Amino acid sequence: MRIYVTSLAVGDLTVRGDEHHYLSHVRRARTGDAIELADGAGKRARGVIAKISDADTIVRVDAVEDIVDAPPRVRVLVPLIKGDRMDTCIEKLVEVGVDEIVVWPAVRAVVKLDGARLVSRVEHYQALAQAAARQSGRASIPSVTSAASLAAALAALPAGVRIVLDPAADRGAWPSSEDLTIISGPEGGFAPEEHDALATASFISLGLGPRVLRAETAPVIAVALVRAATQS
Repeated sequence: MRIYVTSLAVGDLTVRGDEHHYLSHVRRARTGDAIELADGAGKRARGVIAKISDADTIVRVDAVEDIVDAPPRVRVLVPLIKGDRMDTCIEKLVEVGVDEIVVWPAVRAVVKLDGARLVSRVEHYQALAQAAARQSGRASIPSVTSAASLAAALAALPAGVRIVLDPAADRGAWPSSEDLTIISGPEGGFAPEEHDALATASFISLGLGPRVLRAETAPVIAVALVRAATQS
């Protein structure tokens, strides 16, 4: 069993809220059960449930260790995708090893959200990212944020290699870098002005093979290829 807590230190830790509900109602944990804890920011520890009640769970925490994610740091800019496929995309990106997800408003995206609806949706995506991180055994939870525009998303990028997924481009070797940004398009593809903006921002076009992949599939495959090439 694995849960996330906001603060992680040796000793007795009181767990309430969603993580307590997960332990007591979803996993039906009992006193004496072993548990793994993470703070979502790279710290992890083993513990044992000392007490569990209707209101909370008390966990006795052993030594805390720092888990350093292997480079590169991988960021994906993904447009809003129709239906449950966006949820699937977020979950699988976390499972294969993305570090950051930025949702951006593509010109040809079928889904258009702004204001409170966008804030609510991004909060939903962040919750999905946490659940996927728990399931896949990650000590850190990838961040999910939104950009007001493509220009805003590009302006916020740090230095590093930048890749645009393009089904018309040749499949080449992934460039080496400590920081890698991958951007994928919506169901209708990139608009011409988006291609121009990405070229100006030094994005390199790469393909993923001879077939055109769905909007929710391409970024997941790309991150998986990066991790497979850079981690033993």
